[in-house]
Amino acid sequence: MKPKECEKTQLRKIVTIEKGKPPAKQPFFEQNAELYLTPEYLRGRNLAEPVLPGSNAVRVKDGDTILLWDGSNAGEFFRAREGVLASTMVRIWHDDTYDNQYFYYAVKNWELFLKGQTSGSGIPHVDKEILGNIEILKYSKPEQTKIAKILSTVDEAIEQIEALINKQQRIKTGLMQELLTRGIDEYGNIRSEQTHKFKDSPLGRIPVEWDVIPLGDLIEAIDPQPDHRTPQEVSGGIPYIGVSNFNNDGSIDFTNARKVSIKAFKKQQDSFSVSEGDFIFGKIGTIGMPSRLPTSTQYALSANVILLKPRETPAFFYWWISSPIVSKMVELEIHSTSQAAFGIKKMRTLNLPRPNKDEREKIGKVLDTQELVKLNTKRDLYKLHSLKTALMQDLLSGKKRVTPLINETEVIT
Repeated sequence: MKPKECEKTQLRKIVTIEKGKPPAKQPFFEQNAELYLTPEYLRGRNLAEPVLPGSNAVRVKDGDTILLWDGSNAGEFFRAREGVLASTMVRIWHDDTYDNQYFYYAVKNWELFLKGQTSGSGIPHVDKEILGNIEILKYSKPEQTKIAKILSTVDEAIEQIEALINKQQRIKTGLMQELLTRGIDEYGNIRSEQTHKFKDSPLGRIPVEWDVIPLGDLIEAIDPQPDHRTPQEVSGGIPYIGVSNFNNDGSIDFTNARKVSIKAFKKQQDSFSVSEGDFIFGKIGTIGMPSRLPTSTQYALSANVILLKPRETPAFFYWWISSPIVSKMVELEIHSTSQAAFGIKKMRTLNLPRPNKDEREKIGKVLDTQELVKLNTKRDLYKLHSLKTALMQDLLSGKKRVTPLINETEVIT
């Protein structure tokens, strides 16, 4: 049987909004303190700060729908946690014909639109008129609940994958620190000062088998644009790549990259070529962010990067340059001068640890394997986000009704 048509309703007819208020005292650590809900806390990036609420404080409950009203991200929707609402946010009340979770997803589906319609010459804020004109579908209450269940199940899966990625990153960071300062002995174990001999070095304590060398001894550092002039941009030309053109998974966004002429590209080709294992390092503007280069496509390299070509064991040296150890070394060097740059001369004299070649290969392989595990998990996360987007577009627009989809989505429920 064909599902019954459902009506569209403007938000102005079904909601009231209540804006948060500044606290009486912030921070406040005495007995009657309450948690202050900020956008950063609701995004999971910061802890909630304890405050003394004012007499007119707006208190919200878990699951309430709240909207960031003021600021650069005005128009962002959140599900509340219990606490006191920040003064930059509003709580949106809806009538009881809407399921709480369904209502949240229905308005969340308008988030990009609303964020693009903010107003104000100073601090941007949500346009109340535009918010009121937004229309959402009013399904029967049971159908709303089913839609919310499907979408919340995907959200739970996304949260689990994100937690796994964070755990994998912590493991990899710890492993990098251990492998790049202690290494792997002949039995495949990470060395310890309790069981192995170590020595002092410019890089701190390192195994006695290692030595320290300047980067230029084993890695060729090349300035891809020695005249430091950015080639003229052309339409339909060759991508001109810097560290900012790399995506989180290590791929390159060629589509949105600057394009330069064939002549500019061939000028670089006459000076150097890119080989398997080569990577770039940002030397000005965005400093650092080592990024491995593909060899299967044509592109030119930005004047803002250094091309690093390891003569051997490229994975080991890539991970060393990518390590927090090197990030701190570079940061100290930058802050010791008036110029925010890390040029090719500094790069060539940067200290490197040098285990024997066999150990370097083992360390590089272990860290490459850890990175591959994390990238595969990120791909799973991308698939879930794509699934959620498709479900929201279909279910919240009425394009597909939830009844025939229940069986299709059993795999994720």
